[in-house]
Amino acid sequence: MFNKNIKLVIAGLIIAYAVYQFIEGNIGNGISLVLLSLIFIFLYFRNEMILLAFLRMRKQDFEGTGKWLSKIKNPQSALTVKQQGYYNYLKGIMSSQTNLTEAEKYFKKAIKLGLSMDYDLAMAKLSLAGIAMQKRRKREATMLLNEAKKLDKQKMLKDQIKMMQQQMKKI
Repeated sequence: MFNKNIKLVIAGLIIAYAVYQFIEGNIGNGISLVLLSLIFIFLYFRNEMILLAFLRMRKQDFEGTGKWLSKIKNPQSALTVKQQGYYNYLKGIMSSQTNLTEAEKYFKKAIKLGLSMDYDLAMAKLSLAGIAMQKRRKREATMLLNEAKKLDKQKMLKDQIKMMQQQMKKI
């Protein structure tokens, strides 16, 4: 909604007004204003449009996910580096349904920019391995599968990795 720098300015102004309220003796108002400023600080680190797009993605609503992502006009200036990684990650998941070359581009960019959670990074590498396998690049797919296996510490992608390794043997 707001640019990332505007969010910090708004949070700073609210905190300044909260300090004024503390000085005036209105402790309750000051505390509530500090809590309000925490919302803007949280939204600096977690973009609200990406959060809403993830909620749509969990419901398998690709149209709704695309709608929320399209509201981010200029990702390079509006998002932090990690948020840009997740933006490209979501774009890659959406385009993997139709255009594998475009999805590959988005996943590689997401990995380059960085993803916060190992599970997301493992999922991106697993998706890239699937794309490489479909394009008959067995060596690259094997390397990406091994990296995804190392990153999957909770073994949530164990079945998908195992299935993809079995398909690799058939190639």
